[in-house]
Amino acid sequence: MPILTKKQIEEKISRGEIVFEPALDAFQTQPASVDLRIGWSFYIPYTWKYCEKGRIAVVADHMDYSTTHENFQLIKLKPGQYFEILPGEMVIASTLEKINLNAGNLSGVIHPRSSASRRGLAIESGVVNPNFTGYLTIPMVNQSHHVIKIYPGERLCQILFHELTAEINKEESKTHGLSEDKYQSSTPYNMDSKLDPQEEIDFLKSGNIDGLKKKL
Repeated sequence: MPILTKKQIEEKISRGEIVFEPALDAFQTQPASVDLRIGWSFYIPYTWKYCEKGRIAVVADHMDYSTTHENFQLIKLKPGQYFEILPGEMVIASTLEKINLNAGNLSGVIHPRSSASRRGLAIESGVVNPNFTGYLTIPMVNQSHHVIKIYPGERLCQILFHELTAEINKEESKTHGLSEDKYQSSTPYNMDSKLDPQEEIDFLKSGNIDGLKKKL
């Protein structure tokens, strides 16, 4: 699939096929990508909790509906504040920009910026589907041996836009397997992990992989 150049990206923005809110500034557009800025919201994994049993570890079972609310704590920064990521720590951040892909023949792929990698910050890649609208989730891990300071508004990752060989309509874009896109219309305040379909989870927890694979 062809990757859009700066000129092509700007043309699609001018036609409303790609929309950023707030709009891009002069620092963000690169020869074949757009740098994304980190927003104000960060999610920190809970590692323990205090309850009637005492101080116990939080086990992140992402197939258990009853415990997913215990996995992350949302931190909302204010202007002038920053966020320190501890060595070995994984956090999730939202993008500053909301992105709208108003075209069925465009998708995006998120990659880290090399400057972030040089700081010891590992940023996971991700796919942005056609017709997606919402803020993007940026998982980050501090792989260094020192604290990494993050300022809201920093450009830590970039998005490459791919032109698909055929157009996908909005209904097709929403369909992910047997369910709808879990992160469509996401905001900086609802980015914690969402569960896969209960039927699939039941297959997995029971070990019935053969039954899962027979699901058509």
